[in-house]
Amino acid sequence: MNNTLFSLTQYALSELKDTYSENEIRSICRLIFMDVLKYTNINIHLKKYESLPESFVNKFYDITVRLKKNEPIQYIIGETEFAGLRFKLSPAVLIPRPETEELIYWIKESVISPRQVLDIGTGSGCIAITLARAFPSARVQAVDVSEEALQIARHNAISNAAPVLFQQKDILNYKAEKEEKYDLIVSNPPYVRQCEKKKMQKQVLDFEPPQALFVPDESPLLFYHQIAKLAQAILLPEGSLFFEINEAFGKEIQEMLRQFNYQHIELKQDIFGKDRFVKCKK
Repeated sequence: MNNTLFSLTQYALSELKDTYSENEIRSICRLIFMDVLKYTNINIHLKKYESLPESFVNKFYDITVRLKKNEPIQYIIGETEFAGLRFKLSPAVLIPRPETEELIYWIKESVISPRQVLDIGTGSGCIAITLARAFPSARVQAVDVSEEALQIARHNAISNAAPVLFQQKDILNYKAEKEEKYDLIVSNPPYVRQCEKKKMQKQVLDFEPPQALFVPDESPLLFYHQIAKLAQAILLPEGSLFFEINEAFGKEIQEMLRQFNYQHIELKQDIFGKDRFVKCKK
């Protein structure tokens, strides 16, 4: 009978083998056990043959059905971990990626005690909140076009004790206030071209918010151009601008920034060896 951690894991390995790799399935099972049962990794090892409540077994079956339909486990359990913090999620926001954690680490290595920080296209708030925790003396602001996303972000700021000011703004129609100035601006904007959809996983295409992912094929740098232009007005002298980017456009983004007269432009690869981040100074 499937009423132990071991047997439920075997069940999942059988049911989900056409959707996920074995390692992915085992990781998903651990996430479920830790989230629903509040088990630690040690508990999972020590209790793997103990009988479980019928209510949990039934919930596990229900989750497996949803996973077979490609629904991401992060949306099913409603949260994820990012840079050591827990973040509430819903289909209104993208699931934070490990690459974005790399962006955070690069900022922390590169920037010393920023006073005014702006995160553009904040989504779940993971960048703004992590930076607010990393730079406690900074005033961190974050904007997003989606009010649904901002509701999630505000919840995450409270749960992670991060004082972030969130505002609903459309970056493509952003009107800066005269007194609005920052010494650090960061953005992970939409950058996936429509023509790249065929290479993407169904978990992403079917469930994550398309407005946070895609740009027109004919305007792949749409958001980068707008943010670079805006930063000319609101970034302080010697201030820093950081982007997460589409791996296909590293050189083009560097050239665009040169045309805006930014200095010290640097392209950085992610852990997979792909061009993924750019930073520069005003």
